[in-house]
Amino acid sequence: MHPQDAPPAHRTTTTERGSFCLARCDCGWSGPARRSRDRARTDAAAHAASPAPRDGDAVRQ
Repeated sequence: MHPQDAPPAHRTTTTERGSFCLARCDCGWSGPARRSRDRARTDAAAHAASPAPRDGDAVRQ
């Protein structure tokens, strides 16, 4: 497999909405709203460690 053929890595961020924080990813995944920023970051790290979806794969939320 050539580097250009490799699936893109997950790029996650956390977003705050009022008193809640949630993790999001460029692949379309969004974690549950959390009151704990640390827990939202943990959700993001767990998602980033999972394999990136391939074209045609359904995005699980």
